[in-house]
Amino acid sequence: MIDQGKPSELLKYILEIKQSSIDRRLPSLKVLSDEMGVSITSLREQLEVAKMLGLVDVKPRKGISLNNYSFKPAIWESLSYAIKLKPKYFDDFFDLRMHVEKSYWHQAVSKLENEDKLELQELMKDAWKKLQGNPARIPHQEHRKLHLGIYKRLDNTFVIGILGAYWDAYEAEGLNIVTDYDYLKNVWNYHQRLVDCICDNKLDEGYEILAEHFELLYQRPE
Repeated sequence: MIDQGKPSELLKYILEIKQSSIDRRLPSLKVLSDEMGVSITSLREQLEVAKMLGLVDVKPRKGISLNNYSFKPAIWESLSYAIKLKPKYFDDFFDLRMHVEKSYWHQAVSKLENEDKLELQELMKDAWKKLQGNPARIPHQEHRKLHLGIYKRLDNTFVIGILGAYWDAYEAEGLNIVTDYDYLKNVWNYHQRLVDCICDNKLDEGYEILAEHFELLYQRPE
C-alpha cells in the first residue's frame, strides 16, 4: 500500500528531476528499481498513481515521459467517481464552478488581450452560425471554449483545473446535447452580451450578466 500521507518514492524522484533537470523522460522501471532500491512491483503501483495525477505518460517504445503540472487530472478522477456514486455531486460541483467564475471574473477579464477578445468574437460567430443553420446544430465546443477562453490568462493552475474538470463533467453528464432550441438561443444571447461587455471593457456590467446567466442554467431542460 502507498502511504497517502507523504509523497511516494517515485513522486519524490520526479520532483527532484523537475527541479534540477530539463530531461522530460524517466528511465525504465528496472533502472529506477536498481537506483532507488524499490521493488519493481511497488514502482508499478506508484507509476499508476503518477499517471492518474497526470504527472507522467507511459507509451510503448517511448517509455515514461514527464508532463507539466496540471490540477485537472486529479480533480477529474475524484469528480467522475463522485458523480457516478451520487449524481447530485455534479450540481454541487456546478455550484463551486459558478462561484469560482464569478470570483475571478474581474481579474480574468482584465488580463485578456486584444487577440483573446477577437477569438471570443469569432466563437460567437461560429456559435450563431450553428444555431441559425438548417438544420440547427448545438455549439458545444464553442460553449466550452468561450467560458474557458475568458479565464485563459489567469496564472492560477488550480482555477484552470477546476474549470476544465467542470466541462469534462458537463460532457459526461450529457448536458452538451441539450436540444431545446429556445433555451439554447437564450443561453447564447447571454454569451453575446458577455462578449460585448468584455470587448467594451464594461466589466461590472459583464459580471451582472454572468450572474444572470448562471441563474438561467438552473432552468436548463432535463
